[in-house]
Amino acid sequence: MPGCPQLRGASATGQGGGTSGCSGEAEISVMGSQGRIRPSRYRGILEICSGKGHHVLRRTGSSYTQRGMYQSLEPSGLPPTGYGQCSVVGSDAVKAASGSAGSTGGADSAGSGKGPTSSSASSENPYAGLVSHLRAAWLSGKTRPLEYRTAQLEALGRFLDEKKQEILEATALDMGKPSTEAYFTEILLCKNELNNTLNNLCRWMKDEHVDKNLVTQLDSAFIRKDPYGVVLIIAPWNYPIHLFLVPLIGAIAAGNCVIIKPSEITKNTEKLVAETLTCYLDSDCFAVVTAGVEETTQLLENKFDYIFFTGSATVGRIIMEAAAKHLTPVTLELGGKNPCYVSDTCDVQNVARRVAWGRFFNAGQTCLAPDYLLCTLEMQEKLMPALRAAIVEFFGSNPKESPDFGRIVGDKQFRRIQALLRSGRVAIGGQTDEKERYIAPTVLADVLPSDPAMQEEIFGPILPIVVVANMDEAIDFINARPQPLAIYAFSCDCKVVNQVLERTSSGGFCGNDTLMHVTLSSLPFGGIGNSGLGKYHGKFTFDIFTHQRGCLHRSMGLETLNSVRYPPYTPQKQGLMTATLEIKRKGMCTLL
Repeated sequence: MPGCPQLRGASATGQGGGTSGCSGEAEISVMGSQGRIRPSRYRGILEICSGKGHHVLRRTGSSYTQRGMYQSLEPSGLPPTGYGQCSVVGSDAVKAASGSAGSTGGADSAGSGKGPTSSSASSENPYAGLVSHLRAAWLSGKTRPLEYRTAQLEALGRFLDEKKQEILEATALDMGKPSTEAYFTEILLCKNELNNTLNNLCRWMKDEHVDKNLVTQLDSAFIRKDPYGVVLIIAPWNYPIHLFLVPLIGAIAAGNCVIIKPSEITKNTEKLVAETLTCYLDSDCFAVVTAGVEETTQLLENKFDYIFFTGSATVGRIIMEAAAKHLTPVTLELGGKNPCYVSDTCDVQNVARRVAWGRFFNAGQTCLAPDYLLCTLEMQEKLMPALRAAIVEFFGSNPKESPDFGRIVGDKQFRRIQALLRSGRVAIGGQTDEKERYIAPTVLADVLPSDPAMQEEIFGPILPIVVVANMDEAIDFINARPQPLAIYAFSCDCKVVNQVLERTSSGGFCGNDTLMHVTLSSLPFGGIGNSGLGKYHGKFTFDIFTHQRGCLHRSMGLETLNSVRYPPYTPQKQGLMTATLEIKRKGMCTLL
């Protein structure tokens, strides 16, 4: 039927490559559009396909009420392999899924669109049905073939290509994100991760054969790359596409089913993801859940096989506690206060431009941004005019009017950052506009370790400078605090940069620049200690969502060779077992 989202792959027919039309039992008219009605796989849901889009109806009593309209996303004709069914998201989907999984009682009442409420009539967790549905799909084995994984990854590529403009517009509406910054972080870096994965997936998936001892020389010993199962990805608001899509790429590549929970704070991006992403992916294996704090707490009560969370350390502890109840492994990408040491031997103008770019990118709302500078008093005086010049070069004399400077994401976040301006003295910037949630690019001088700006991650366009006597004092200052996500060091002397690297600990390190190490998918990205647990990007993302299964496949014959390990034990058998199983230091040998 023209205008109907075509079903593709296993989500349509159970076999890869099949398609399904929108045939049903009755004609129906919705919003002036004729179409055909069919029951959804979720209880209490009807789906209507028409020339004007895809409608979702919700059962209330014996009737159905319209729950929204999802426009057809595919062009006319047959869509490429990998597209899934435009599926219901939010409260109605999970409630319906719970109903189909065996919940009792009458029909669910209409939801708020932000996940189930505590007054749900279901005696089960409201997300249990959705999790069970995805687990059944994973147990069927449909996500394991290379062809299936490739098709879903290619569908993500089409999502980025076809929804590029909508992504740029949504991030601009949510936090005034400049289009170039949004393209760089939300589109380009994601495409790089995707293409790198597609280029290498066949090799990553292969069994890895390992060394064998003398006893097993005739056998096959290898590491099988198994998917974990059903994965939960909880994303933050500061890079709302990138920080769910990059882990999603690795989770799909590893063969998992995935539930994605985008941030509810960036509402326009959340809506875009919820309404469009599942139209590109197989809805039997991938789902988007829109939820607030209460609903996310309910979601975490379910057993997942892996949880990937990006956010604050406070929430990270809650995630880890919930995961511990099911012994679920986790990756926590958290953040912290990233120090930046500037030595007296450096190119001041280059340092100022690179630090200003890293600090004020995305209006400072980057977990990897340099959080504060450590330098001598002499270097602080040199840096001030250079930083001022860099800010004017980047954003003009009035950054508020610059199209290249963003805004704070919300009122709560604005007030928190604004309070930090009472630290030290404002040397550059400091202007604010609460109505626009604007905070100017700001540099604070003579900041003390006890000042408010040094007590928490700033996560805004404020750069404090803390004066130290020398490199040794800077290193002691860094080591006296929790391990950060990144450490930056600037110096024309490579020995100084290496000293900072060797004598400190952090998730990552970048010498003579800021942020740029995150552009390399060949480098692991992640925290340590208070700044996070686990690493990803490139193959590291595939690895975290992969269970490396140790396997040994032996012959049923040659039993004589095994007799030395069976009772009754003798000194002769022990000697033979030692000779065939023992690992010795190189340069040593055993005489038989």
